[in-house]
Amino acid sequence: QVQLVESGGGLVQAGGSLRLSCSASGRTFNSYAVGWFRQAPGKEREFVAAIAFSSTYYADSMKGRFAISRDNAKTTVYLQMNSLAPEDTAVYYCAAVIGGGFVASRRHLPTSYNSWGQGTQVTVSS
Repeated sequence: QVQLVESGGGLVQAGGSLRLSCSASGRTFNSYAVGWFRQAPGKEREFVAAIAFSSTYYADSMKGRFAISRDNAKTTVYLQMNSLAPEDTAVYYCAAVIGGGFVASRRHLPTSYNSWGQGTQVTVSS
């Protein structure tokens, strides 16, 4: 497992952008698949995006607005979020699993990841 720390959340107006960062400990981080999830009050944790080796995956509602990327030299995965709307308000979490344990068809399930960060709050005002 790796230790994950999210940052970059905050308050933004509708239509604005934020870039979240997920920083990891360990030099083998480039061997991990990483996912972003979000959880709004009273709702279940929801898949946002994932990156595994050179492949990226998105929830349908995020396609075209969000972009996931990674900088292995910095052991960091980013989530660029554009055209934000109030319904994007949530705590955003990054999660990781060793690459060999990643199953693309199960990328949307929180149980597919075994390391989690503490989350970062994103609030979008109307």
